Amino acid sequence: MASVSTDPGRRAGPRLWLSLAVLALPAMLLFMMLTILFLAIPQLAADLQPTSTQTLWIIDIYGFLMAGLLVTMGTLGDRIGHRRLLMAGAAVFAVVSVVAATTSDPGLMILWRAVLGVAAATQMPATLGLIFATFTDPRQRGVAVGVWAGGISVGTAVGPLIGGALLEAFSWRAAFLVAVPVMVVVLIGAPLLLPDNRNPAAGRLDLFSVLLSLATLLPIVYGVKELAKEGGLAMALVSIAIGLAFGAWFALRQLRLAEPLLDVRLFANRTISGALGVFLLAAIALGGVYLLFTQHLQLVEGLSPLQAGLWVLPAAALLVVVSTFSPVLVRRIRPGVLIAIGLAVQVIGYLMLTQVGSTGGLPLLVAGFLVLYPAVAPSMALTTDLVVGSAPPEKAGAASGLATTCSDLGISLGIAIIGSIGVAVYRAQAGGTLPSGLPPEAAAAGRDSLGRAVSAAQGLPADLGSALLTSAREAFTSGLNVAAITAAVIAAAAAILAVARLRHVPPTGRPAPESAQSAS
Repeated sequence: MASVSTDPGRRAGPRLWLSLAVLALPAMLLFMMLTILFLAIPQLAADLQPTSTQTLWIIDIYGFLMAGLLVTMGTLGDRIGHRRLLMAGAAVFAVVSVVAATTSDPGLMILWRAVLGVAAATQMPATLGLIFATFTDPRQRGVAVGVWAGGISVGTAVGPLIGGALLEAFSWRAAFLVAVPVMVVVLIGAPLLLPDNRNPAAGRLDLFSVLLSLATLLPIVYGVKELAKEGGLAMALVSIAIGLAFGAWFALRQLRLAEPLLDVRLFANRTISGALGVFLLAAIALGGVYLLFTQHLQLVEGLSPLQAGLWVLPAAALLVVVSTFSPVLVRRIRPGVLIAIGLAVQVIGYLMLTQVGSTGGLPLLVAGFLVLYPAVAPSMALTTDLVVGSAPPEKAGAASGLATTCSDLGISLGIAIIGSIGVAVYRAQAGGTLPSGLPPEAAAAGRDSLGRAVSAAQGLPADLGSALLTSAREAFTSGLNVAAITAAVIAAAAAILAVARLRHVPPTGRPAPESAQSAS
């Protein structure tokens, strides 16, 4: 066990601040892995030849399993020790990252991304739990949590940029290998710098509830993806219905358990349910459009991965700035109003993307993303504080887990829902506009996805290949336009929800009216 004192109120010295790097680095990396493959998809698709549906699974199965198991792993960490769970997750993540980097089968890639999602879920609650165990001075703990949360924001924002730089120098496989040195730092630093804290009074882990939560999430996601397939409506509706039925069973079980896996009663609090609902919708709107935006930069505009990453950088930098200043602005502006303003700005950005064309659309594409991406920052920066601050003290840990879960679940759902809408529009348009005279294999590739169309065009005569690319790029751009309309509607609904459900929350530092404090 590390020789770190955790006496109440003890102020952290240099060694404890060094331990913060061991906790913030993996948090940044694990969220970076949500978006790092966005720019790698064209190269990965050329090598592995996945279908469009497999591509979506490769991208977002990681986030779904990470989100679905965060609360479970938080409870497990309380029982066996957060440091032990952090190190186990880091070891698995490092090994599987190497295995994934050597994989050449799209089905196996989905499997390895799923295992990485489970390993990520073991580490996220462990990092936060260890911060609370290590930094016992309230002010220093606040700074440490701020650094941790900032690492998450930076990781999500710069994932495509780092991915682009790695792709420029190496290949898509480097996007997996970048995790290995970070996990080595965790494995070396954790036993030297971190306490092995655990909660002897931790509740029993209900494994059946864990299974029910996954049986809720995965069929719904599968059904959403099936909607993008021709003739997949019946299977999609059945799958979604099965997921919803398991979800109802899960909720009823939690209400009956003395030690629930997820305390669903927290949702009765209007601030908690409102903040989580707003952030979930905002993340859904952003997730799918972010993926399509990065693909458009490369596959339609013809930019290299590094060039595409550099076009993302200004919006990412502005996101970090707005995230930093949102807690300051909320001292004077009601959080519900500030979040709603950000979402309204997002709507403007999405509407700009609806006007992007397949040729000459780069300035408008980048400008729209520059408007919409930083505008998610108020909901991102303020949700955790709203949720945790509104929960009873004894349920603060569960509330924090809900806020973190909401973040990557929203991004993953956005990729599934809005990404599937983009795929459906692409297939509907490409199927009727492909040039005549294509070999059957090239025609099938062109109807499936833009990535496969680009690969097929390379083996065709110049004129025919150019015609295939023109048709596919126009279809993909139409998919982006429709996806942006969908995201604008979702963001507008989130803005209305923010005003309706969070208008009672006063600016930070001002007392809430008695009626608002007791609202539930």
